[in-house]
Amino acid sequence: MDLTGYWVALVTEDWLWRMITAPPGDATSVPLNPEGRRVAGAWDPQQDAASGEACRPFGAAGLMRMPLRLHITWQDENTLKIETDAGEQTRLLRFGGGAAPPADRSWQGFTRAEWTHPVGGFDLRALFGGRPPATSDAPPMGALKAVTTQLRAGYLRKNGLPYSDNAELTEYFSRVSAFGNDYLTVLSIVRDPVYLNGDFVTSSHFKREPDDSNWSPSPCRTAPPLAAGRE
Repeated sequence: MDLTGYWVALVTEDWLWRMITAPPGDATSVPLNPEGRRVAGAWDPQQDAASGEACRPFGAAGLMRMPLRLHITWQDENTLKIETDAGEQTRLLRFGGGAAPPADRSWQGFTRAEWTHPVGGFDLRALFGGRPPATSDAPPMGALKAVTTQLRAGYLRKNGLPYSDNAELTEYFSRVSAFGNDYLTVLSIVRDPVYLNGDFVTSSHFKREPDDSNWSPSPCRTAPPLAAGRE
């Protein structure tokens, strides 16, 4: 499965929590436990900016839900590299068991990857009642499984919904072609015994872009929360 190229996020759900920074304490659809809610309610974006923590929302556990673009390439034959324009982050997905996790934690952590069977996925044919052809010369569909540990504590959303440095992120990358376009789905499962009372599961979708003409990286920024009465 070829994942290389430029991709743009399709924000087709949770628009109010992905495109806009929600007020402090708004944890809609996120299974925060009481401690997680307490920490989220105390979020202070100015304090994050002042303390050099503006990249907290751009850690791996929250990054792929942002309105962003991806540039995916092979760094070497065993390492898939994912760069993001939002926050100028770089994720390295390592195949094989050669590299050992670093001692220091980071926003993108340490990711081991392997090819596996498809899980979930986003097939536009299902939306319109279509079916895959009965016979095809194409190879069987697969998925890329990535498990990330060694994370530095960050935010699941820009409004300070926390995940701890004990969090583990499992992702399944799947690709489908339909109507002349290529689409990428990233199914994410965040487990955090410190701030979550269950798995936080999301599915983010991307569309392939033909070139880098829309690629414009920008550094991490701490966005202010939306004022009350957002409707």
